[in-house]
Amino acid sequence: MTNEVLFSINDNGVATITLNRPKALNSLSFEMVKELKAKLEEWQADDNICLVILNGAGEKGFCAGGDIKALYQSNASDAAYQDAKQFFKIEYEVDRLIYTFPKPIIACLDGIVMGGGVGLSYGASHKIVTERTKWAMPEMNIAFFPDVGAAYFLNKAPGYLGRYLALTASVITAPDILYIKAADIYMTHEALGEFIMTVNETNWHERSIENTLQDLIESYASSSNEDSKLQKREESINEHFSFETIEGIISSLKGKDDTFAEETKKTLLSKSPFSLKITLKQLIDGENKTIEECLATDLTLATNFMKHHDFFEGVRTVLIDKGQTPQYRYKVFADVSEKVVNDFFKPI
Repeated sequence: MTNEVLFSINDNGVATITLNRPKALNSLSFEMVKELKAKLEEWQADDNICLVILNGAGEKGFCAGGDIKALYQSNASDAAYQDAKQFFKIEYEVDRLIYTFPKPIIACLDGIVMGGGVGLSYGASHKIVTERTKWAMPEMNIAFFPDVGAAYFLNKAPGYLGRYLALTASVITAPDILYIKAADIYMTHEALGEFIMTVNETNWHERSIENTLQDLIESYASSSNEDSKLQKREESINEHFSFETIEGIISSLKGKDDTFAEETKKTLLSKSPFSLKITLKQLIDGENKTIEECLATDLTLATNFMKHHDFFEGVRTVLIDKGQTPQYRYKVFADVSEKVVNDFFKPI
C-alpha cells in the first residue's frame, strides 16, 4: 500500500477513504485506483463496516480527476500504453463498484471535483456539496472526452444541460450541481466538518443505519442561498444543444445575437473538433444505456484516444508546454467525417 490513499475503520462501523495527493489535487494514479478497487471489494463483505466516508486530503478539494500527466507518457512505449489501458479499465471498475456498493457511501464534494473525481463519487448514495465546490467534466480542454460514465449521468440532467456541460467543459457550483442531480445534499463547509465528526462518533452497529443517517443529514443540511444559473439559461441551452450535430449547434448559436450564445460559440470553437464530435455521439448513444454499458463504451474510447494525436497535442498545450496553440490533425469540423467518428467507437 502507498500513502496515496488512506483507509481506516473505527469501532463504530465507519470506514473512511481519503484520497491523499493534496499537492496534485488528489488526482488519481494507477496505484490509487488499484488500491481503491481492492479495498472496496474487501469492504463489501465486511460486517464490521456499516457505512463509508469518501473524501480528499488538503484544503483545495476532493479530486481533480485522473493523473493526465502520467497518461501523457502512454505514447512513449507499448508498455506505457498497456499501463494506460489498465488504468482506465480499473478506474471504471472502481466507479462501477461505487454504484453497486451495498452500504451507504457519503461523498464529501468540498472544493474541486472534476473528471475522474466526478466519476468516483457519482455512484455514491449520498453526495454532499458546499459553498466551496467547483464541479466540471473538463476533458474537452485537453482534446479528450468526458469519460467515467458521463454519458450515463450527464443524460440525467434536465433537458440538454448535460450536453452543454460536456461540450463546453463549464465549471459549475453547488446550486447548479444540485439542479443537474449530480449531488443531493448541501451543507456549508463548516457544517460538513461537524457532520463527519458526528458520523464518526455515532455507533452504527446499534442503529437503523438509513434512518439515523437521514436524520443526521437533515440536522446539518441547509439550502444554498444562490439560484441555479443553469436553470435560468435552460431554455436557451435546450434551443441550441438539441441539435444532433456539432455543426447544427454552432449554427444555432451563430443565429442568436446575445452574449451567452456568442460566448458559448467561442468556447466550442476553441475545442478540438474531433473531441467535440466524438463526445456528442457518445452522449446521444448513451441516452438509454446502463452505467455498465456507458463505462464499456468509455473504455473503448479512452483506449483509442491513447493512440490519437490530437489528445497528446491537447495535453501538451494545456499541461506541458502551457499557453501554446494546439496543432490539431483535425482542424475543422469538416475534417471529421461520420465514418471517422463511427470507427472510433470500435476497439483497436
